[in-house]
Amino acid sequence: MTLTEKRAQLLELIGKLAYKKGDFILSSGQKSSYYINGKLVTLHPQGARYIGEIMHALLPPDTVAVGGLTLGADPIVSAITVVSAYSDRPIYGLIVRKQAKEHGTAQTIEGCPLPPGSRVVVVEDVVTTGASALLAVQQLRGAGYLVEDVLAIVDRQEGAAARYAQEGLTLQSLFTIAEIQAQFP
Repeated sequence: MTLTEKRAQLLELIGKLAYKKGDFILSSGQKSSYYINGKLVTLHPQGARYIGEIMHALLPPDTVAVGGLTLGADPIVSAITVVSAYSDRPIYGLIVRKQAKEHGTAQTIEGCPLPPGSRVVVVEDVVTTGASALLAVQQLRGAGYLVEDVLAIVDRQEGAAARYAQEGLTLQSLFTIAEIQAQFP
């Protein structure tokens, strides 16, 4: 199956499992007439496979690791790292906590330590305002990593790309909300 075919299959899963219409409050506090529960796709066996394979293919060539804010990014990070293990381009995974844990090693970032300056791409399931991914970016940059890209499954097209650009980041998404709504009106 080609990446284009996998992308089409992934869109079907998003439309059937994750995309819901109704009245919702988003994590940003905004009201919305639709909601995308990305975890219903990222934790689905085929969804995880397609996400891992497509995102792995889209990573800049010098990417050393992918990371993101727990909990939404966790299955995406895992999918990419597992897929990468079967390729000639292994990618490490990093999980970023909102705050340092208060026990053990008190880490904010979990995963194998990487050399300073290693390129890390932040991954996210759905971006709206971009706040969650930015928190991960700040933590990773603070640890000495080079972070210039955010890779999301869905861009709700509500300001995240402009906000990221102000922080020197480029947003790439597998789908926009316009694509999803065109397929699933």
